Amino acid sequence: MKKRVLIFLAIGCCMLALVFTARPGIRLSVSAKNSAAPAPRSKPDLIVDQAALRQHWVVRVEDLPANFCSVQEGNVTPGTHTLLRFTVSTPNIGTADLALGDPNDHIAANDGLYEFASCHGHFHFRHYATYELIDPTTGYVWRAAKRGFCMIDIERYKAYTGDADNKPHYSSCGAVGIAGNQGISKGWSDVYVWQLGGQYFVLDGGDGQAPVPPGDYIIRVTVNPGYVPTSSEPCRYADPLRSGVCHQLPESDFENNVNQITITIPDHPGRQGVGPLKNQPAITEEPID
Repeated sequence: MKKRVLIFLAIGCCMLALVFTARPGIRLSVSAKNSAAPAPRSKPDLIVDQAALRQHWVVRVEDLPANFCSVQEGNVTPGTHTLLRFTVSTPNIGTADLALGDPNDHIAANDGLYEFASCHGHFHFRHYATYELIDPTTGYVWRAAKRGFCMIDIERYKAYTGDADNKPHYSSCGAVGIAGNQGISKGWSDVYVWQLGGQYFVLDGGDGQAPVPPGDYIIRVTVNPGYVPTSSEPCRYADPLRSGVCHQLPESDFENNVNQITITIPDHPGRQGVGPLKNQPAITEEPID
């Protein structure tokens, strides 16, 4: 096989020599010699689906019992609260799957990617996304009750234009001693629907934060956010455009990881609520993700 390749190369060189000998004045430039660039390496690319966020939010009054995991993890006082609930979808529009595998392996390796959520009974990925409610006038930021994420394929992303087999490959969060398989296939989305634990901001100060007055606000979601590692933290994937900033997950593009919408928070939303999801049934038990 090597001899066959060498013969073809030799013939090709002779033919080029004949061509340029027959046409004086033509030279093979350096750029032409090096025109064959290496193929780019396939990588995942996470984004935040703005349409899903815009179409799925509600401000309403709810009863939060003490046994809800989000109440325990978010330091929320049990009882009646005014909440802003919302859905977050994070599609993988890249050219490769985001494959994380079994959280038990990461815990055993002590690589810092996962932590055990005692209330949920399984492992959560650390620092997958940040949820911020922002006052556009003052820049003041409130945090959501969400504390952990389990990455799996939930739905196909219809706007995906790349090459995908349209089959989910990651569907198990895993637990202690129970193998999981976490990740997001290319062309698929991990979706955190508004009913899930922690998919809300507490607006009346019931979580120890300042109350949110009525008015216009920004919901901003960042997937795979950048962080500045401490002395005990590894820099897993350096941000090529921001010195000293790192990311937990590999991506072909870190610049498209943020999206946001503007909403209006009313004075008295009531239990039926205000927003695209108004009049939805009350949540009597909290689904665990």
